[in-house]
Amino acid sequence: MNMDRKEEIREAARQSFSIFGYKATTMDHVAKAANVGKGTIYNFFQNKEELFQDIIAELLLEMKGKAESVMDDERSLKENVHLALIELLQYRKSHQLTVKLVYEAREIGTAAVKEALQNVEALILDYLKEKIITAVAEGDIRECDPEITAFMMLKLYTALIIDWEEGHDPLPKEKVLHLFDGYVFKGLSPE
Repeated sequence: MNMDRKEEIREAARQSFSIFGYKATTMDHVAKAANVGKGTIYNFFQNKEELFQDIIAELLLEMKGKAESVMDDERSLKENVHLALIELLQYRKSHQLTVKLVYEAREIGTAAVKEALQNVEALILDYLKEKIITAVAEGDIRECDPEITAFMMLKLYTALIIDWEEGHDPLPKEKVLHLFDGYVFKGLSPE
């Protein structure tokens, strides 16, 4: 019963953060949406920050699952990175909570939201870095700084998928892969 109540609170918090953002969400909003007294929330979470971190931790697991779902050992690093980044950035663009958080970080600059988005980016970068280290070890790409390379890959994809669309028609996935191949992988080829 307690776990059901905790999940109801978490779901209400997800909805509140998605609609109102972090800053405007109150424990009263969450309690009302969960149909519980505000004190009940404090049986599970010390404060709004802890509740928010719990929601973000769940979001990170979901995002990692999205990336893992498109990975295939039979594909090249380039193809796997392409598919994973497309999946993650499309998720970021369409998931109501991430859309609201990106807006709040940009427009209001809420510290907790900026930190949460940094955690999202760190998850993606660590994931890419791990794949790059493996590719270097297997001779698929030449020696490089995996951390900087992961950062560059993520920023290129962000620019092509999110930033580009602010003033242009979306690029087809095949075009993004072609650009990614030309700008990144041809420069990393072992030959």
